[in-house]
Amino acid sequence: MIHPSLLRKQRIILGSLFALIIVTLVIGMGLGYASLSYDRLIPALLGQGTFKEEFVLFSVRLPRIIITLLAGMALALSGAILQGITRNDLADPGIIGINSGAGVAVTVFFLFFPIDSGSFVYMLPLVAFVGALLTAILIYIFAYSKTEGMQPVRLVLIGVGFSMALSGAMIVLISSAEREKVDFIAKWLAGNIWGTDWPFIWALLPWLVVLLPFTLYKANRLNLLSLSEPVAIGVGVSIEKERIVLLITAVALAASAVSVTGGITFIGLMAPHMAKALVGPRNQLFIPIAILIGGWLLVFADTVGRNIMESAGIPAGIMVALIGAPYFVYLLLKK
Repeated sequence: MIHPSLLRKQRIILGSLFALIIVTLVIGMGLGYASLSYDRLIPALLGQGTFKEEFVLFSVRLPRIIITLLAGMALALSGAILQGITRNDLADPGIIGINSGAGVAVTVFFLFFPIDSGSFVYMLPLVAFVGALLTAILIYIFAYSKTEGMQPVRLVLIGVGFSMALSGAMIVLISSAEREKVDFIAKWLAGNIWGTDWPFIWALLPWLVVLLPFTLYKANRLNLLSLSEPVAIGVGVSIEKERIVLLITAVALAASAVSVTGGITFIGLMAPHMAKALVGPRNQLFIPIAILIGGWLLVFADTVGRNIMESAGIPAGIMVALIGAPYFVYLLLKK
């Protein structure tokens, strides 16, 4: 049973994060190459703005903000699951190779397959999922031992190796491609938010709608998996089965996010840690907070990145890395 004071603390933090996200969204809607006056945001949202105001808001600014929010949430949830099933605080879909697997699949699809503009948006998450899932299966096979089972530390180390190898494979793939396609893949690798239209939202949203409640339903299983294996087996948990199901869930969340945002790392590392520091390690408590922190982090990084330089701005992936890389080193030294 969760103590009432912890539940009350969780609700206060969730309310504060909702307010912080709303403030950041409002600031993000006003800032940009074509700035909008904040006193005109509400009339524009209600359909009472000028053509320019409504075009900038509904066709440019708002879809991008919603996509970054949803993608940040998906990456944070994926990271929370991976840290639970590997019992390793350094696990993150970008660090252990899942994002790179999705990136290779997107690259192959984009470079070598005929693309129908109508289905392209909705095919991307599926293609990314297949690539990420194949990568996760290979990592799992290499990390699994018949005598010792799946070793969490080995899984993370092998995942890092796969991430580096797949990043190299992407560079080889684009080395002989057309200039336009190379530019797109290069921006994807840098974490440049490119899926900035409403269809990309509808392509990403169903994955979160289905997998977020499923993960919360599995929160007790994640709590048990984070304990030692003898304890989990003693209370009747089928460890390998639960790990595989939850690994597929984490892969699907990460793949759907990076298919429209590019190679974003460290969100899945930082958000769960921040949430655990606030309310403790119980998944029922920290997962909702981690999801909101992840969404806010990516929206904040993208808002700062696209306004820090006058031309194209700095990709969100690079902004997140500037924050996340020192945090990763700190955790590495601490652990």
